[in-house]
Order: sequence, then structure tokens, then C-alpha cells
Amino acid sequence: MRQVIRGFDARVDVWFARLRGNRAADRVFYTASALGDFGLIWLALGLLRALRGRPVDERAGVRAIVATGIESIVVNAGLKTLFGRGRPVPMKKHPLPFRQPLTSSFPSGHATAAFCAATLLAEDDALAPAYYAAATVVAASRIHVKIHHASDVIGGAVIGVALGHLAGHLVPLHRGDPPTIAEEGATR
Repeated sequence: MRQVIRGFDARVDVWFARLRGNRAADRVFYTASALGDFGLIWLALGLLRALRGRPVDERAGVRAIVATGIESIVVNAGLKTLFGRGRPVPMKKHPLPFRQPLTSSFPSGHATAAFCAATLLAEDDALAPAYYAAATVVAASRIHVKIHHASDVIGGAVIGVALGHLAGHLVPLHRGDPPTIAEEGATR
């Protein structure tokens, strides 16, 4: 199984190697990686959703922010320590500023946070595809900057979705909300 994973990681790295050095790709992926540091993008998107004015949006935003903070502790202090996987061979020189993480490689914390937050923010929101698109770019950025293996990112995405669903189950978005005017009219 390890051989299959190594082969998969190597094939994906070859594909990303074609993009490395492309100014536009480097700019997109290094920026996405930086925005994913410490969950900054998810904090910002959670706050934006919370400030929309509807109670459901406020709950969704706050729930995503809190859950992503808890996810970070679970992943960085728990799972990464448990697995202790080495990171890919680092690039000698990065074309843009880059923060070198100190934790182990599996799972990707950026991918885990991205998909946990996207799962929670997407619930009952027309912007759901945008949240998942942002999560995908942030997660893929970690392969591009050569700080994670592709399998770390996929594992992180799966764990993130699972944690997002768990958080959504533990803290439901809708809890006896008063009916809207349209709902009241439908019951009459």
C-alpha cells in the first residue's frame, strides 16, 4: 500500500512540477497557501457570513470559526503527532514569501481546515460552490509549494469534510428558528 501511495504522490508532484515557476500559478498558489496559514481565510469568510444579518448566517459563521479552531488543535496536536510523516523534499528556493511549518506532513492542516470550514459554511448558502472552490485551491496550494504530498492533502480533505459534518451534527444550523413570513403564510 505504501508503494501505491508513494507512486500516486510522485505522479501528482510531476504534474505540479509543470506549474512551478509559472508566475501566475505561483502567485495563486503561494497566496492561497499564505491565506490558509492559521485559518485566516476561513476566519474571514466565517466573519463575512456572520455579518450578513440573518440569524442563520450568524450561527453558520460563528460555528465555522469555532469548529475550525477546534479542528486545528485536533489535527496539529493529535493526528500529526500520531502519524509523524515526513514532508516532501523541500524546494531549494521559493519564488515568493513562504512560511515553513514545523509539524509533520500527514494530514495537511490547510486541507483539513479548508474542507471543515467549507462544509460548515456551505450549509444553506448559495455560495457553497465558492467555499469548496476556495478549499480546493488552498488544499492544492500545499502540493504546489511542495510542503505536502498529494496523499496528505487528500487525507486532510476527507478528514476535514468528516469533521465538518460532525460539527454540523453536534451544532445544527437550524434550532427552532421562528418561522419566516413565507413559512407562516404557507401554514394558514
